[in-house]
Amino acid sequence: MRRRLALAVGRAVGMLRGRWPDRNPLRRPIDRTESMVMAGLAFAFLAAAPLVASVAAHAVYTDSTRTAQVQRAESHQVPAVLLSSTVVPGDGYQPSVVAMWSAPSGAARTGLVPAPTLPRVGAKVMVWVNAAGWQTAQPLQRSQVQNQEVLAALFAPMVLGFVLLCAGQIARYLLERQRLAAWDVEWQAVEPGWSRRP
Repeated sequence: MRRRLALAVGRAVGMLRGRWPDRNPLRRPIDRTESMVMAGLAFAFLAAAPLVASVAAHAVYTDSTRTAQVQRAESHQVPAVLLSSTVVPGDGYQPSVVAMWSAPSGAARTGLVPAPTLPRVGAKVMVWVNAAGWQTAQPLQRSQVQNQEVLAALFAPMVLGFVLLCAGQIARYLLERQRLAAWDVEWQAVEPGWSRRP
């Protein structure tokens, strides 16, 4: 275990040493440029990640809070009377029972509602309905808004890191093309002297 750890640390140090700017005469200007670009991208991530997380969390919180307010304004909770004690499969894994409730206008509505633990005819359950009296989803709760805010704060730096990683790969590709072109020019100048036969 210690040997593996030592090898991993040795590789990491070797990689950093290869990227560290120094006065090595064998290091070409393009190598220094590549090191500066990679260091700049790493610094950009470290500097921008907290800001991006904060901005994303605030934006999602504001949007989710506004959505929750609109949902609360457009929906109402009304009692529904169970018409059956027979549980039927509902949407997804939620068992349902047939019930009747009144719309805000007073019109009677019938449909499937989430089943209580022990459904019995005549029991009442609360359901959320829209202005027309049809069932709608429960408005976003404060805990759901906070969960969305936390997820945004976590995923925004990941997206930033992915974008910067892609930018780094593109930069490395372009610099590698320049490096190979420079090596080709240098080889064209050196090769005649090497291939000369005595």
